[in-house]
Amino acid sequence: MRTLVTGLDGFTGRYVQSELESHGHTVVGLNCDLTDAEAVAADVARIQPEAVIHLAAVAFVGHGDAKAFYDVNLMGTRNLLAALVQYAPDVQSILLASSANIYGNRSEGVLSEDALPDPANDYAVSKCAMEQMARLWLDRLPLFLVRPFNYSGVGQDDKFLIPKIVTHFRQKKEVIELGNLEVWREFGDVRAIADIYRRLLECCPAGETLNICTGKTYSLREVISLSEEITGHHIEIQVNPEFVRANEVRILTGDNSRLKGVIGEWQPYRLQDTLAWMLNDDVVIS
Repeated sequence: MRTLVTGLDGFTGRYVQSELESHGHTVVGLNCDLTDAEAVAADVARIQPEAVIHLAAVAFVGHGDAKAFYDVNLMGTRNLLAALVQYAPDVQSILLASSANIYGNRSEGVLSEDALPDPANDYAVSKCAMEQMARLWLDRLPLFLVRPFNYSGVGQDDKFLIPKIVTHFRQKKEVIELGNLEVWREFGDVRAIADIYRRLLECCPAGETLNICTGKTYSLREVISLSEEITGHHIEIQVNPEFVRANEVRILTGDNSRLKGVIGEWQPYRLQDTLAWMLNDDVVIS
């Protein structure tokens, strides 16, 4: 299919492009700002996509401009959907990337898609609002929503947790400052994410909302320990109170049974394999 991928030049977009092209799809990106409705409409009319993967977003929770979350993540998505309705008559499948952040920090344990949203920051609120807005278009567009849990890989900005840890080990730093060490989280692999997105796009579970997750958690201590085993470098952990979230739940993971019901079983990457890839890779994908 001729597939429009927004956020094509971003971390995930580059892996998604490679995955799609390796399976015979033609990939095209937007050449405009999502917040410019007229420009988005003109681009969609020019591209005439048969499928869409919408990744473009302001994604870093610590981003300083709260307004940008809503301008891009909510209204930018609305501009895209409006353009697709009007100018993409052949579109067959639309994947909208939301986030497991919408579940918030107060629901402990294994979270299914039926868990009530409890967003705890502007990024999560903007994604939750995007989901609600997108449902207004279900009768006109073949769209579905995905909620990826944490994932990482080569090329991710080191302001995110796993790349920060990897950078400290690659530079053989003596000390790393982290937050609460007694928490367990999912840490997926961007290569698996790209594969899952491609498979979902090809079958188009229209109207569905799907967790994208492994169902396996690791503590931050385990991440550090695995990195030490891979590199042979020991690093001292210092807990910075500024990085500790109040009332943070200890264990947070996703239920992927609905996803498996759509695409079947798949083999997730082990965290040690993802870390080894990131710790030993000398070339950032571009």
